[in-house]
Amino acid sequence: MLLNISKLLFLCLFIFLGSGQMFAQDASNSKPDPTKNMDLPDTIRENLAKNRLKAEEEEYKELIKRSEEAAKISEELTESYNQAKKFTDDDTKKIDRLEKVVKKIRQDLGAEDDGDDEHADKPSSLINTLNTIKDKTSELLKELKETTRYSISVIAIESSNTLLKLVRFIKFNKK
Repeated sequence: MLLNISKLLFLCLFIFLGSGQMFAQDASNSKPDPTKNMDLPDTIRENLAKNRLKAEEEEYKELIKRSEEAAKISEELTESYNQAKKFTDDDTKKIDRLEKVVKKIRQDLGAEDDGDDEHADKPSSLINTLNTIKDKTSELLKELKETTRYSISVIAIESSNTLLKLVRFIKFNKK
């Protein structure tokens, strides 16, 4: 009987120590938020909050600037292709820049790559694709200007995904 009690006590001790290790590992992985620390003076917490708001405003302004740049590039590409009926080396650089800008916009919106949709309609021609890109970039800019920095627009995310697919189509099918 004494042997059974000692086994039971040993088992309870083992479980107790094991659960302590589990909680210790969980607590060490989380990063503390300095703004939640109640030991900070009110002025420091207010300054941290103001700095965070200022950073969010700057990020929103950068997002708008990027979408304006994308709209400008798409208009320039459309005009250039309409005049020459082919892409120049400068146009190729603009296509690469447009792809980077649209990727950054999508990343800033919090979207991820949705993969290539095999069932998506393929554009019929480069000029139609360029016109669609021009329309989509202006729609994206309009949508981003209508939203606030506190909201996430599903329409803007979908537009950026569509834009990226169209830009990649042009990039790999240019003459």
